[in-house]
Amino acid sequence: MRGCRARLLWLLVLSLAWLGPVLGGEEEEGGEVVAEEEEDEVLSDELGEEDGVLVLHEHNFARALSEHRLLLVEFYAPWCGHCQRLAPAFAQAAATLRNESGLAWLGKVDATAQVALAKEFSITAYPTLKLFRDGNRTHPLAYTGRMDAEGIVRWMRRRAGPSTTLLQDTDTTATFIGSQDLVVVGFFKDRGSEAAQAFYEVAGEVVDVPFGVAEAAELFEAYGLSADTVCLFKKFDEGRTDFPVDPARGLDAAELTRLLRVHSLELVMEFTNETSDQIFSAKIPHHMLLFLNKSSSEQLELRDGFRAAAGAFRGEVLFVVVDVAGYGADVLPFFGLTPADSPTLRLVKMENNRKYQMDQDAFSDTAIRAFVQAVLDGKVKPHLLSAEPPEDWDTRPVKVLVGKTFEQVAFDETKNVFVKFYAPWCSHCQEMAAAWEELGERYKDHEDIVIAKLDATANELENITIHGFPTLHYFPAGPGRKMVEYKSARDVETLSKFLENGGTLPEEPPAVPKTPENSTGREEPSPLGTAESRDEL
Repeated sequence: MRGCRARLLWLLVLSLAWLGPVLGGEEEEGGEVVAEEEEDEVLSDELGEEDGVLVLHEHNFARALSEHRLLLVEFYAPWCGHCQRLAPAFAQAAATLRNESGLAWLGKVDATAQVALAKEFSITAYPTLKLFRDGNRTHPLAYTGRMDAEGIVRWMRRRAGPSTTLLQDTDTTATFIGSQDLVVVGFFKDRGSEAAQAFYEVAGEVVDVPFGVAEAAELFEAYGLSADTVCLFKKFDEGRTDFPVDPARGLDAAELTRLLRVHSLELVMEFTNETSDQIFSAKIPHHMLLFLNKSSSEQLELRDGFRAAAGAFRGEVLFVVVDVAGYGADVLPFFGLTPADSPTLRLVKMENNRKYQMDQDAFSDTAIRAFVQAVLDGKVKPHLLSAEPPEDWDTRPVKVLVGKTFEQVAFDETKNVFVKFYAPWCSHCQEMAAAWEELGERYKDHEDIVIAKLDATANELENITIHGFPTLHYFPAGPGRKMVEYKSARDVETLSKFLENGGTLPEEPPAVPKTPENSTGREEPSPLGTAESRDEL
């Protein structure tokens, strides 16, 4: 995570929706000869390549499936930023897999040009990756791995070969367990049982950890087991975590996957370039953060109490140490902190990005446990960031709101208030900045209309959560604290029509007012950008 991504690392990644252009045909150019050449090219079933990746279209897709047992296809849009960033990693993965005796092939489809294929495979976001196996066109498998070269290669290797290693004796099992920092072994008295099949399903999905399976009675005895159990062996913390199979309910694949993800993490993580993806992909609902300066021996000692408190909340709260003088320095502004504020504690609720802090920092394990439990019980109010309002904030055509001034402006019952929630680094926000300023100029003399903006990276609101940028909300005059999300075109004329028509466009049905509590953002997501980041149609 670098650049803008590092500035807001603890923004929750929810639905990521960027507006894309409408699918349609390209303009004709070049006359009849060019058209004939293009038609000949499109109609050919030859398999061309770019950077080692098969270029697929409607007329060669069937041939590609017939010639390649495993074919991972990326459905992309040329304008999609996520697709552009994925391209070099996708090409690198293609080269690696082909060098492994043609283990698997990778292909790509421009879904904006190949509309029939996009429709056939229900492509609604970019990039979408699907695996086609043994020429089966009707049931492709959705890609669930990381969006980088190593992640793609690991995922495909697991799909190409057996997902587990059969362990038959104590020596082989001991060697397997010692081979990696993390190893999963399923002990099943019947490898054909439903529980074992669920285990194989998990092994196929969790591709970054080796999986073994044991059936021999001597192995049950050697590892102190009497019933079917999944064991996670690790070279840190407690060394081993067991997940017994419930005799009545069996083994739930989704729950086992979640437990393995949670317990594969160290009890206390340090936030680094190497661990950041693990921290966010674990999907643990709360993060408890200890900000300290690792160059201070006195502050380093605070980790003992922090660690002692962590065990009681495993799976529900992830405990993370952030070095304010190291890799963690870039996230300090997101919490309204500076290096001089360390040591200090913050808890982040990932669902809505709310931050909580103690009235006074106390670093004993007892104090930390009490604080975390109070937050979980809803007994602590979130700590909301707010910038100071500029002196001329209400004299400009576009009013500059901050957390402290938002409510008094947005919920003024005598005004219709149109607010742009933006991030300074957001390219979409930058592109519409001129239109928003022009809108402000157009309505600066209307007493009942206010055009405003709020930097959502520096200001937080108690009942409104912004997940994407820009987000536009309209607050109509009158009682009831109503709010309408604007989702149409961002040119001045369309925005004006929306305002003149009382918060809806003439050709559209009336928008459903929202309460601030259920608002969601759209457009450009936070820079956290995980493997799931995609552009929606």
